[in-house]
Amino acid sequence: MVRLNRHLLPIKAHFFFFMAAMGPILPQLAVIGKQIGVPPDVMGYIMAVLPILYVLAKPLVGFLADYFTSLRKFIFITLILIMTLAFAGFYFLPGNEHAIQLEDNKDTWNVTLLERPTDCSPTIESSPSFCQVAHRADCNLGESGFSALIVAHGDNLNLSKNLLHGNESYHLCLTQPRTLDWSNTSSTSCQLQHVSSCIYGDSKFWLFVCLLFIGTIGFNVTNSISDACCFDLLGEKQDKYGAQRVWGTIGFGATAMLGGIVVNWWTSDAVKSLTPALVIMCVFSLLDLFSVSKLKLPKLGGSESIWKDVWQLVRQPPILVFLFFATMAGIIDSFIIYFMFWHLEQVAEATGYMHEIKLIEGLVVAAECLAGEVPFFFYSGKIIKKLGYVHCMSMCFFFYAVRLSLIAWIPNPWYLVGVELFFQGITYALCYTCIVAYASAVAPPGTSATVQGLMAGMDDGLGFSIGSLVGGYMFNRIGGRESFKYFAIAAICTCVAHIVVRPTSRKRQFLPNQGYQQPAEQDVKLPPPQELQEIQLDNKTVD
Repeated sequence: MVRLNRHLLPIKAHFFFFMAAMGPILPQLAVIGKQIGVPPDVMGYIMAVLPILYVLAKPLVGFLADYFTSLRKFIFITLILIMTLAFAGFYFLPGNEHAIQLEDNKDTWNVTLLERPTDCSPTIESSPSFCQVAHRADCNLGESGFSALIVAHGDNLNLSKNLLHGNESYHLCLTQPRTLDWSNTSSTSCQLQHVSSCIYGDSKFWLFVCLLFIGTIGFNVTNSISDACCFDLLGEKQDKYGAQRVWGTIGFGATAMLGGIVVNWWTSDAVKSLTPALVIMCVFSLLDLFSVSKLKLPKLGGSESIWKDVWQLVRQPPILVFLFFATMAGIIDSFIIYFMFWHLEQVAEATGYMHEIKLIEGLVVAAECLAGEVPFFFYSGKIIKKLGYVHCMSMCFFFYAVRLSLIAWIPNPWYLVGVELFFQGITYALCYTCIVAYASAVAPPGTSATVQGLMAGMDDGLGFSIGSLVGGYMFNRIGGRESFKYFAIAAICTCVAHIVVRPTSRKRQFLPNQGYQQPAEQDVKLPPPQELQEIQLDNKTVD
């Protein structure tokens, strides 16, 4: 007969409701930006800055949670509330009202000039409707080029319609005077782009950025504090972490699919309303606040000097090495998260599967969460206990290399469902558990939240920032398939480096108020955070 551990029921409920609240929102953040007119390259800059803020915010909030131990639950609830209110603020964002819709940051038009264009009138840019009717254009005329503005609704601004694109007429004017041969206008092409001043000078853009920053930082910090609280509740049963965290994966996968179905049913327009997704988020956030209020966190002995103990921890070579490889895991994860679907849609365009792409993307997420992550989160503790942290991390990097190679290879989008089904769990889920469990095992007494924040900040903070910048540059220069091939090579090189470097670290242990000492020759078992803290053990216990 299976007995339910009622002591751990609130943390299971928290993981389920917390991640269920995020399921309909997190995958759509870039889409929300696109719907209000934020170009993809600007979204890339935003996503590169965000992880750097995680690096700063996670250890800072973790320090507060460790220092004010009696207020840990209050801090927890406050973070969830702030995160929910920030994401709910997306409801008040106005839509993109531009008269010319661009499919991407750059949209190429083949146009016909009906008459020779003139220089742009100062009244165009000074018009209150300028940002709603104008786009910047780089045009070719024979072997020459010129910069221009293309303006819709010319009659509203008293402008002539001198350009024909399809069945629509627009006004084109020169932003820089040029002497060109205007006799042949039939083969003119223009690349349209957003006007930068309209993006960065728009209040709705900055409102979106502020809400995005507050919401995503709140989510990531709450996630880190959740892990610390979970390990505190588990006490000596550290290997049971995955069995708690798996409920978050179930909640996220279920509501991500539910949100997609409801949003698609709610609105039939090309621009989907996110109101149903926000309602789902708010309902599950309220349930999460209730579950957190029922958490009975154990009383922890505080550290006399949190920063001193943490600094003494991170200056040890094994910890520095682990932080480096945690950052490498974040670099690889960020490239997959930010660019896998972009690559998938390029493959779909090339193979004729664009009419099924949203169905495929939904099935990929379901395969990742419900079939890929669930079993590995559930059994991750036993796997780590059997293999140890060194072998587990090495294995994760090896399978990251296999996964990235297969993503680069897929001949059509449907193959990605199978790839993610088999490899999401043994890469992301196992690697994530390995990082947070190691952080809990090595954290000196009273510093668990601070150390969790530090480890997570290096993984999905610094690592994500580097990965998004490097990945975006490579994706733009050499395309999706080649980029994934190079990241696969980087993953296998990281695997080899991890196998070579990690086991060379000497065995050391942390004794409260005594610093790091050489341990006895006998094997040391996995300790609880409140007792002896191991930094490097043999491969079958804690490394």
